[in-house]
Amino acid sequence: MQRKNVLNYYFTLPNQIFSLGLASGEIAVYAFLLYLEDRKTYQCHPSYKTIGSAVDMSQNTVRKYVMALEEHGLITTEPTSIVTKDGVKRNGNLRYTIRPISEALELFHQHQLA
Repeated sequence: MQRKNVLNYYFTLPNQIFSLGLASGEIAVYAFLLYLEDRKTYQCHPSYKTIGSAVDMSQNTVRKYVMALEEHGLITTEPTSIVTKDGVKRNGNLRYTIRPISEALELFHQHQLA
């Protein structure tokens, strides 16, 4: 019987996240993005619908929290596009990049000093 690697069932949430004054919804969306991120590229690309289903929020609420996470410096987003079977170019999901928590802390402290 082969033992499964239990670390594959966990992800880390930085302790500092709780010192940034985030709303609980922002923390929930951030945690879900961390859960999905590729640990080598620090990126993921879930839809607002997928995030909303996971954290029990509407797509509009998810969008609001994603924008707030960007303002806090925790993530960056960039649009993607796909080409359908018919050859039509369409908008894809956003590509999320998780930024180092130290950058968000620095930004938070700069705002506090201002």
